[in-house]
Amino acid sequence: MLVKLLEPLNIPDEMVEKLAAPIKEKGHEFVYYNEKTTDKDELIERSKDADVIMIANNPYPKEAIEQNENLKYINVAFTGVDHVELDDANTKEKVLLSNAAGYANTAVAELAVGLTLDVFRKITEGDSDTRKAENFPGAFQGREIKGKTVGFIGTGKIGLETAKLFKAFGANLIAYNGSSEKPEALELGMEYMDLDDMLKQSDIITLHVPATKDTHHLLGKEEFEKMKESAVLINCARGPVVDNDALADALNNDVIAGAGIDVYDMEPPIPGDYKLLNAKNTVLTPHVGFLTDEAMELRAKIAFENTIKFLEGNPQNLMN
Repeated sequence: MLVKLLEPLNIPDEMVEKLAAPIKEKGHEFVYYNEKTTDKDELIERSKDADVIMIANNPYPKEAIEQNENLKYINVAFTGVDHVELDDANTKEKVLLSNAAGYANTAVAELAVGLTLDVFRKITEGDSDTRKAENFPGAFQGREIKGKTVGFIGTGKIGLETAKLFKAFGANLIAYNGSSEKPEALELGMEYMDLDDMLKQSDIITLHVPATKDTHHLLGKEEFEKMKESAVLINCARGPVVDNDALADALNNDVIAGAGIDVYDMEPPIPGDYKLLNAKNTVLTPHVGFLTDEAMELRAKIAFENTIKFLEGNPQNLMN
């Protein structure tokens, strides 16, 4: 079979070749494109004749799928797969789709806590103020995580990893999961409740759910009004889970106290008129929750293992 990796995986080329060696040893052909592209026509061209396509988090157009009669498997080296336009029912039956869930659990969890610390202690703002030298405006008083109630929307693997970190800080844990209670969460002392109660009781709310029809704008104007005025929202999950225009309004009108955001309605660069860019009391990062040296190496290993398992007739981590 012809296996094509269409974009870099943020690891050295030497590691790519090492991980691809078992594919070649089994008699399959491996092609690697080490330059990123988001051009639709280029992605269609790169995909030609491939039986297996490996991609990361760049959008993958339906035309690249529809115009490749050989395509049997799309291997996404990422947790979410909503950037793959695999909508047609017949295509779904023909093409298997997998992800690399688990590679960024620690990376995302640590950023969620880091954003909370930055919002609570104004680390980024303090750095900027300190550099003003004689124009230093004065110190500010922050808050501590210890003793605060952290509300989790979603208690999957990343949510649970994040919960362990917040628990180490001495926080109280509550959650809305939308489906079932997780035994691991209960062992951490987490209390499950409905969404309204969780919103009302939380000092910090952190999101750990995928982007689906059910989670689209799960948090909007009405939900922000139920939160404490002192509450902080952390989103390292998916941008569309939050109505970000409503979030900007809530921040600017002091409905809630702050936000740490890593994901948006689009991938950066973000348009200058995007309201959240000018909202008060925010710390914004450019969708880097998953992006650490350790996570990239683990992601690549999972992705290549997925490909090898598929070639052996034993596909894993399937999403359809």
